[in-house]
Amino acid sequence: AACLAGVMSPEDALVLVALRGRLISGLERGAMLAVPLGEPEIRPMLGGALSLAAVNAPKLCVVSGPTPAVERLEADLRNRGVEPVRLHTSHAFHSKMMEPVLAEFAHCVSGLKLNVPGLPYVSNVSGTWITGQEATDPQYWVSHLREAVRFSDVIQLLLKDDRPVFLEVGPGSTLTGLVRQHARTGAQ
Repeated sequence: AACLAGVMSPEDALVLVALRGRLISGLERGAMLAVPLGEPEIRPMLGGALSLAAVNAPKLCVVSGPTPAVERLEADLRNRGVEPVRLHTSHAFHSKMMEPVLAEFAHCVSGLKLNVPGLPYVSNVSGTWITGQEATDPQYWVSHLREAVRFSDVIQLLLKDDRPVFLEVGPGSTLTGLVRQHARTGAQ
């Protein structure tokens, strides 16, 4: 979205994606767990080791962190009758485990030419329309790597439109499934 809106060139976006991958691959491995609970229900269960990695739907969050802590939460949830799903991932994305690479990532972003968006798009960091100040602030892009993805907020915002259209691009039906979990979607 940032490329299409003119915030950064495709070449700079590729530099960031490659750097992000390289930095994360050097981090300690971790785990992620999809949990069929809302943010208010799961936050108190995180403790000090786990992070909220994503809020994908009103009753679907992803928790991220060190594998032993994720395993303990998974067992606790199953004991409570909640059926979480372990995600197939090598690292604990959008968690505290990303913090060792944030300074280097920020340094790289600081060297890029960032522009005010020429097209509106929604930030998955805030769940609302991106501002020019956010898009051109290297710290925003650090938050994009570290903070929870607010996908459910994005969907809720877009559903405020009278006739929203969601286009599934790629294999599977992840977007369709997540959009359908929001109250207003009905048969659209």
